Amino acid sequence: MIANPQRLTPGEYLALETESSVKHEYRNGLVLAMAGTSDRHNTIALNLALAMRAKLRGSHCSVYFAEVKARLEECNCFYYPDLFVTCDPRDQETTHYKRFPKLIIEVLSDSTEAFDRGDRFRDYRTLASLEEYVLVSTKTPQVEVFRRTGSNLWVLQAYGSGDLLVLESIELSVPMAAIYADVNLNSE
Repeated sequence: MIANPQRLTPGEYLALETESSVKHEYRNGLVLAMAGTSDRHNTIALNLALAMRAKLRGSHCSVYFAEVKARLEECNCFYYPDLFVTCDPRDQETTHYKRFPKLIIEVLSDSTEAFDRGDRFRDYRTLASLEEYVLVSTKTPQVEVFRRTGSNLWVLQAYGSGDLLVLESIELSVPMAAIYADVNLNSE
């Protein structure tokens, strides 16, 4: 991500995003241009999106893939998660961002992994609606699911090759082989 030193209000940022050919994230006034992704990243995200969409089709829940922002009001942020699910009817009020995701998935890349594990996860935890935060490796069949407990603690469950990934927030189980289908983990 590349930072623009000029601070913007959320309204100015949203106006900029409607005119820009480059996606930007927003953190408390700072606008950050987003880097591109790899084919592994896209294939993994698409595999997950298709499984989630098939499970949620016809329900009151919606799956969003890369182009819709999550608004985190408490920390004054707008992020583009790789995937997220919202089931809250209040999210039907806006078309370019959603405020009440229950599941957020980030597919890791070298340039964003530290941020996804650190500041971004800290910011996402400000969402009272969030039940699960998922990190998916593009280097090896590995998925980490952080689940919020009833006492507001986050518990990690890790999945590896041969496992069945369980997303409790949307009652979905997906074989790890399906997540990594058609992904060449040996390419650069």
